[in-house]
Amino acid sequence: MILIGMYDSSYTRRVAIAMALYGMPFEHRAWSVGKDFDRIREYSPLGRAPTLVLDDGEVLTESAMMLDYLDDVVGPQRALMPATGLARRDAQRLIALATGAIDKAVLIVLERIFRPVEMHSEPWLSRCRVQVAGALDALENACAARAGRDWLIGDAMTHADIAVACFTTHLREALPLELAPWPALQAHVGRCEALPVFRRHYLPFDPPVPA
Repeated sequence: MILIGMYDSSYTRRVAIAMALYGMPFEHRAWSVGKDFDRIREYSPLGRAPTLVLDDGEVLTESAMMLDYLDDVVGPQRALMPATGLARRDAQRLIALATGAIDKAVLIVLERIFRPVEMHSEPWLSRCRVQVAGALDALENACAARAGRDWLIGDAMTHADIAVACFTTHLREALPLELAPWPALQAHVGRCEALPVFRRHYLPFDPPVPA
């Protein structure tokens, strides 16, 4: 398989970490959606990262879809997503919160980079910041409720742990933002980021440059 995208993207990174944990070999093409846009579009009409090219040539173009595919390949006993019930819904809820936070953070970053200051919509940016903080508050509560335990759901790492760590690190570097107001979240992210599999699949955030 071929995974296209740079590891400063939390979306690409979460897929790479899952594949590594599953023991799935893959070729990594560290292509940028900026300078390598046309090359990525040879595989994905959207020109987005991550893009995952399967061994038979099929192309997947959204990280959640990629993880769903990988979970299906390894089967429910090894999958990093709980199979059913409350544990699955809790994992999905935490992933949704982390995804929502980074999505809003990325919009803030793009507004700052690609629009002149005089054209910034401060009410809209303020709302985005409130949404980011609200998501982080909810993640803080979830991490605090699991104090003394290694993982957010059950007794093993799940996609929720990977998503919360990857998206929070991306958000922290991109805005940038100190995590001190969210100590339980900061501690959980720190534990994940200290793991070798997280360190191997990491690149500091590199902001896009206007053309």
